Amino acid sequence: QVQLVESGGGLVEPGGSLRLSCTTSGFAFGNFALAWFPQAPGKEREGVASVDNIGIIRYADSVKGRFTISKDDFENAVHLQMDSPKPDDTATYYCAAGSWVVGSLRRADYDYWGQGTQVTVS
Repeated sequence: QVQLVESGGGLVEPGGSLRLSCTTSGFAFGNFALAWFPQAPGKEREGVASVDNIGIIRYADSVKGRFTISKDDFENAVHLQMDSPKPDDTATYYCAAGSWVVGSLRRADYDYWGQGTQVTVS
């Protein structure tokens, strides 16, 4: 059974920092790309950071220089370090996993999804 479980969300002040984590199970973690997709109310779910199985990392322009994605192959987990968040970053953040994905932030490329964790920047 595939599971992705996000944690670490909460309330953070603008300019602060927050670290999201996503623990996974039920699939071959080393063969999958992992990504984070925030979704604000009334808006599309759009990728902001991804790391594929050979370590290629991609960021959306909106978060470059502020967010850092990393993965732990031992723990089968992926993290998103959010530094200097802005109120516009407020959203539910979903973790996703996709096979045969290289450097993609496209929602359609990802197969498995977590339930999301709420991040509020205020």
